Amino acid sequence: MKTASYRWVILGTSVITVLGALGFGRFGFTMILPAMKEGLSLSQSGAGSLVTSSLAGYLVMALTIGTLISLAGHRVLITVSLLLLAASLFLIGVSRQYGSILIFCFLAGAGSGGANVGIMGLPAFWFTPRQRGMAGGVIVSGSSFGLLVTGLVIPRILAAYGPRGWRYSWMFLGCSVLLVAVLCFLLVRNRPSDLGLALNRRGAAGKQPEKRPFRRMGSVYRSGAIWHLAAIYVMFGFSYIIYASFFADYLVREIGLSVSFAGFLWSGVGVVSVVSGFLWGAVSDRLGRKYGLAMVFFLQTMCYVFFGFSHTPFLMYASALLFGITSWSIPAIMVAAVGDLVKADLVPAAFGFITFFFGIGQVIAPIAAGRIAESAGSMKWSFIAAGAAAFIGAAASLLLKRRKPAAQ
Repeated sequence: MKTASYRWVILGTSVITVLGALGFGRFGFTMILPAMKEGLSLSQSGAGSLVTSSLAGYLVMALTIGTLISLAGHRVLITVSLLLLAASLFLIGVSRQYGSILIFCFLAGAGSGGANVGIMGLPAFWFTPRQRGMAGGVIVSGSSFGLLVTGLVIPRILAAYGPRGWRYSWMFLGCSVLLVAVLCFLLVRNRPSDLGLALNRRGAAGKQPEKRPFRRMGSVYRSGAIWHLAAIYVMFGFSYIIYASFFADYLVREIGLSVSFAGFLWSGVGVVSVVSGFLWGAVSDRLGRKYGLAMVFFLQTMCYVFFGFSHTPFLMYASALLFGITSWSIPAIMVAAVGDLVKADLVPAAFGFITFFFGIGQVIAPIAAGRIAESAGSMKWSFIAAGAAAFIGAAASLLLKRRKPAAQ
């Protein structure tokens, strides 16, 4: 089997990995959180702290991922991360104490971050620079399938098991991630040379990487272009996590819709979002990263503002549609943009670095959104704040400079 053939195995496995790491590991909160709040008698801030704990774990892993991958390799780190995630999700379901759940949420976030950032670094080894936006876009579609599964399955589990439904939901997700970990271990390879395959003549896999790339990681942290991407990524982390975490809670508790309808709409977002990463990744391959990012951020600004005023059906559906067609595009463009700036063996470190700042936005956002909601008496203004952050992201994206892809 040649490199050109096995890269599609890598791509398919990567989609399934993101399904487990983000689709189940992070977006499971969207549908489970309302029942979890009721079962544990949590305030808005208390629920936000659970989300923040998970995101803090993601943030810590993002900062260390470059060194860990250089020592263990993508395959080992991704598999171990998925195993940690699977165990943590299951233990969230069986834990009785709020403090214990906070700890397991943190560990779940670390597992999610390790698997997601690790898998997003693989296109740099398996695809050419002009294909990386497309490849990253396909990979992030795993989150879309996660939305689809959780939106359809979790409400049925909640309805079937009543007060204990949220616990069984986490157990179901934990067992599902365990299966993903096994598949990942069997199929993922770090680079074509691991299978004795010929390297791509156009530079997809490039030269055999150095054994200690972490010695050159300082160049990543000194790059002004990388810091610029990190600043933009903060805005995405802050804005999208408010929408993704409180989507169902807002529709159920403030708009007065049923859990099943919120799940149906969330699944609809998942269906539409399957093409979002691929679509906008390809747009960025053709028009450039700055214009791709700016267009997506502008559409997401409209999405969040519409949702804040979604007491009318038109705005509610328009918001869901806008989120669906743009949802996972920014991570896809970001990993391609990083691949343009650094050599392939430094992509995990660079993407992990900007993801750390993305994580800062995510950690701050749920707590800020909860406090805004409690002060204003409505989640509406939390979504308006998300829209303001997305607008800043659009403006910052237009300031990016076009650069030639780094030599691999």
